[in-house]
Amino acid sequence: MTETTSQPLGEPVDQSPPDITTMRRTARRFLAPDAKPILPEDLQTLVITVRGQLEVLIPAVEASTLTLPKGDIPAECALAGAREARTRLGLLLGDDSPGRMTVAMKLARSVMALCDHYQALTGHQ
Repeated sequence: MTETTSQPLGEPVDQSPPDITTMRRTARRFLAPDAKPILPEDLQTLVITVRGQLEVLIPAVEASTLTLPKGDIPAECALAGAREARTRLGLLLGDDSPGRMTVAMKLARSVMALCDHYQALTGHQ
């Protein structure tokens, strides 16, 4: 039996850059103007995926600001986006379909925003 250790929430599991392409693709499932309807049974899985992506992106974005000078405008904007995303992680899915989609779309918007911030600060695609 192998022993595993749990990683504290908000800390990256490894040092590899986030998969921005996949994260954007997932978020677009909720946000694209031509997005296809999401079946209720798929919605929960996608929301869990987006939440997991935020748990990777938030510390990655925060870490990308560490070497920048205090007061750096792009860094401050990125940190504000990370705080907003952290707040959105606390949102509960509604009991009805529109409520669930509203929360899912807010989470997806945070994924897109943090992807933008991460790319702007690090240059990673």
